Amino acid sequence: MTLKHLVFGKPRDVHDPDLFHKVSLIAFLAWVGLGADGLSSSAYGPDEAYRALGDHPELALFLTLAMAVTVLVISLAYSRLIEHFPHGGGGYVVATKLLSPTFGVISGAALLVDYVLTITVSVASAFDQIYSFLPMHWQATKLIIEAVAICALILMNLRGVKESVSMIVPIFLLFVLTHAIVLIGCVVVYWHNIPGVFTHAHACLSSDVQSIGLWGIFLIFMNAYSRGAGTYTGIEAVSNGVPIMREPKVKTAKKTMLYMAISLAVTAGGILLCYLVSGVTPEEGKTLNASLIERLGFGQWFVVITLLAEGGLLVVAAQTGFIDGPRVMSNMALDGWLPRRFSSLSEQLTMSQGVLLIGGASLASLFYTHGDITVLVTMYSINVFVTFSLSQFGMTRFWWQRRHGETPIVSSLILHGIAFLLCFGILVMVIVEKFSQGAWMTVVVTAVVILLCFLIRRHYSNTGRQLTRLFETLTDLPLTQNPAPGESETQSLSKTKNTAVLLVAKYNGLGIHSLLAIVKMFHPHYEQIIFASIGVIDAGAFKGEDDLHLLERETREGLLKYELLARGLGLAATSRFEIGTDPVSASESICKAIVTEFPKAVIFGGNLIFQRETFLQRVLHNQTASAIQRRLQWEGIPMMILPIRVRET
Repeated sequence: MTLKHLVFGKPRDVHDPDLFHKVSLIAFLAWVGLGADGLSSSAYGPDEAYRALGDHPELALFLTLAMAVTVLVISLAYSRLIEHFPHGGGGYVVATKLLSPTFGVISGAALLVDYVLTITVSVASAFDQIYSFLPMHWQATKLIIEAVAICALILMNLRGVKESVSMIVPIFLLFVLTHAIVLIGCVVVYWHNIPGVFTHAHACLSSDVQSIGLWGIFLIFMNAYSRGAGTYTGIEAVSNGVPIMREPKVKTAKKTMLYMAISLAVTAGGILLCYLVSGVTPEEGKTLNASLIERLGFGQWFVVITLLAEGGLLVVAAQTGFIDGPRVMSNMALDGWLPRRFSSLSEQLTMSQGVLLIGGASLASLFYTHGDITVLVTMYSINVFVTFSLSQFGMTRFWWQRRHGETPIVSSLILHGIAFLLCFGILVMVIVEKFSQGAWMTVVVTAVVILLCFLIRRHYSNTGRQLTRLFETLTDLPLTQNPAPGESETQSLSKTKNTAVLLVAKYNGLGIHSLLAIVKMFHPHYEQIIFASIGVIDAGAFKGEDDLHLLERETREGLLKYELLARGLGLAATSRFEIGTDPVSASESICKAIVTEFPKAVIFGGNLIFQRETFLQRVLHNQTASAIQRRLQWEGIPMMILPIRVRET
């Protein structure tokens, strides 16, 4: 076993009939990997909200109800959304399909920044919990330990989603067990205080009405409600993570959403009530959860175990950023908003490019803020509600256009309308409350990401138009016969003749142009040709077994067209293909096999050449032909790159 396979895991066999079963998640594991983001927010969401109440803790009773209702409404709305987007109903997809591509890229960019901050906030908060019971002089090591934790998560996710989730199930279960004990224990220990708490809350509320009025109470309540907005931030993750669910995906995703909604509403609301019943107050250097657990009097060992579980789950919550962030990037890359390399899969069938970028950005935000959870939460809250609002507005608009129909349509319209008003209201409150406190940085970063997306999309569009004009007549060249899908004329090639091997993708102008260039420059030196193609499994083709079969069939059909065209030009022709995730490695493998069979073979490949190459062009085009050429030349196999000149407008 090589060091690479030891660290990142063995390559997946794409022809394994049980592949999708092995890499998908059942509802329980999806609850662990995706629901942990929402559930872990009970470590900082209720804390932030309760502190914002200040001298009016009695409002926690109403705040608990508001939190529970908000969680359940948004969760139910996203559960309905999953039914309409069974291949993944994340904010980017929903806004693109139901509103417009412009709204889609806004939602997608907001999500990307949000997932980066999800990782940073979760890890920083995790070690805030753990360092609550450690000596103060250890604080100097906290930032470095947080960075190491993020690096460890990057490595885990490069190995694969299911592997990374399975490794953290014990932490999740420990959190659930310890916090169930905390909630039940608080009721038992402070049972005698509960009637008095309600009586005192009623008296304080009556006094507040007389002193500051209903409007003053409302403002205090809404301030606390918006400060606790982080409680709801993990709900969208399940709808975006549908592609990694076990079949039937929709049923599994809805079950996962149910698990997450109930667990989050009970845990967050229960902790908020426990603050009130136990009379907990803020202490320097401690979270409110730490103070609450200590007050139960179960012993220091229980405090340590519970806070370790809480910290561990927060680290687990960072998984949401690593699971869904690269998936959003891949969807945007397939649509041309991001470099197309972000839609590629590794040998372990992970979106490794996205994992590395998301992880690197989270490390940058960690060091920028020095792991200060107050600053991070301030930056964190805005973007998720941009996505929530756009998604729910899109669904509301969808059902409004179909409102003159059956009762289920009306109920869906009402549900998504209420969810939109809730999300948009929270968004406005969070912007007003936190913009001047540092949230402006999130707005600036998101705006920069959106601008970059438009620049990338413009480049791909311009290049596409140039190639279309360049090749518009080539794809209409007559074939020797009309190909029947799935059929290929077998033709024996001489193993002693000079053979051209042309690397092609799908049947398009680039491949045809390269074929004609070979005929023009080298005929009659080459009287026979082999077309070699790699059916690349990217995020768009890795959604189910049927998608892989479709990819294989399309690859065969494209090669058949190339063969027929070559025969019409007087060449003997055949083809070879493989299905894989890495076009460079797979091309190297197939070329070596062909050269072994045809010793006089020379490899050819086409490559786009820009008149004035810029840094952006080098990033957006992966130069696959050059990478293959370097590998083959090292093996002593000759390869010639045919230039395809492109002038950008």
